[in-house]
Amino acid sequence: MSLLTDQRISELTDVPAPSVAGLALQFLRERWIAVLAVSGLMLVPCYWHRRIEAGDLGSHTYNAWLARLVTQDSAPGLYLARQWNNVLVDSALTWVGSRLGFIAAERIVVSLCVLIFFWGAFAFISAASFRPPWHLTPAIAMVSYGYTFYVGFMNFYLSLGLAFLAAAVFWRGTRKDCILGAVLAVLALMAHPMGFGLLVALVAYIRLAEAVRGWRRWTVLALGFLSLIGLHFALHHFRTEGGFGPRFVFMNGADQLVLFGERYRLFAEYILIFGSCAFLAGAIRDWRRIPLQGWFRTPLELWAIFVFAVGVLPGTIWFPQYAAAVSSINSRITAVTAVLGLCVLGSVLPRKWILVGLSLFAAVFFAMQYRDTAILNNMEQQLDTLVSALPYGTRVAYTIDFGNDSRINSRHMVDRACLEKCFTISNYEAGTGQFRLRVSPQGSPIISRSGLAMEHGDYVVRRDDLPLAEIYQPDESDLARLAIRNLSAGEINGRVGHHPPASAGDSQ
Repeated sequence: MSLLTDQRISELTDVPAPSVAGLALQFLRERWIAVLAVSGLMLVPCYWHRRIEAGDLGSHTYNAWLARLVTQDSAPGLYLARQWNNVLVDSALTWVGSRLGFIAAERIVVSLCVLIFFWGAFAFISAASFRPPWHLTPAIAMVSYGYTFYVGFMNFYLSLGLAFLAAAVFWRGTRKDCILGAVLAVLALMAHPMGFGLLVALVAYIRLAEAVRGWRRWTVLALGFLSLIGLHFALHHFRTEGGFGPRFVFMNGADQLVLFGERYRLFAEYILIFGSCAFLAGAIRDWRRIPLQGWFRTPLELWAIFVFAVGVLPGTIWFPQYAAAVSSINSRITAVTAVLGLCVLGSVLPRKWILVGLSLFAAVFFAMQYRDTAILNNMEQQLDTLVSALPYGTRVAYTIDFGNDSRINSRHMVDRACLEKCFTISNYEAGTGQFRLRVSPQGSPIISRSGLAMEHGDYVVRRDDLPLAEIYQPDESDLARLAIRNLSAGEINGRVGHHPPASAGDSQ
């Protein structure tokens, strides 16, 4: 018996649907060994190296440490704002870090985020396909450790996992289940507003589309596309930049698998072809045996809408209340697109060859990840050696970049290396106004308002910045090698070694 057999029956008859919470508990009782085994495998990448290499994660951990210093009155010029969103991961890191240490806190919090995202996507695909998608677990695992994870957007990543859980509850749950869905939605909002917005969009379309029949269903689909066109023009009231445009390999969700180099792009194309062929083969074989077209229609429509959204929405938006841009909008959305694509694939009957094929792809994907994150871990060990000789409280800046071949930039590993040792004044988070840690109007000696310029190597060093050390890449032919030097007043901080390219800015 599959998890949602009773719900499938209730869809086709007048039998009341059972509680989603009750079904979930039944599922855990019956499959607890499988759940524990899969959860354990999902956490392996969080523990296979000395540090978790996930882009902005190092910045989150570092700022959690600064938040503790603020509460101890040991961080002059910094304060904690009363903020109700974009805070869940940062607050958890500070709370756990103050009790168990910040490296341990990082392991614990990130592990929980991974499990919430994975099982949230699993639950959402179950709601779409009326069965637990065990044969798709390798693909869900790859999306869980895709671009959104490795770029380090941890608040958004957690918000999206909670949003998937809430969407599954609202889609197949009873009225009583709506209380659970509302709690999950509130948590998603606290984690990140964009994840909550995507949840609202998913649930609104599902409820509206499945409430109508016949030709009216097509008007709902058209309304979805028209809403995105309207949003496209409305956002032009703000300063915007870039986007994916009509590049299908980036728009359909496969871009979540494009990480550290060109080989990931080829990998994403191959798995996209495999998944498409698997769906077509399954749909052709199942067409006469089950009313398949009714089951995959909603996720297929949503997938098409989200593909269109990635093509028409900007990649970066500057809102007037923030000092830095809200960036990587398209790449965040494709995490949802990827899961919707798996909902479509999950609508055909499970087949062993699909599981075997996805498992082989996952083995290659995680082997590539292990190799590339091992290089980053080696760089972080260099950083530990470089900063270990610095006196406590030394101010540090950095210019680290891995070139155009990589979509993931782990320069914030310097922030983590400085935990309880030094202050990375080039860390930009506090100066953006988007996070709970803020810089007072009078400024702070341990955070520069010009953090983005420092990270991009375009900052002219002032006399009151000194003494200031910089960590940089001295050899253009070997970007994995790091060095440290003292900066002088009047020089441009990125004039020596590898110079990072210009960027629109970073944000969460």
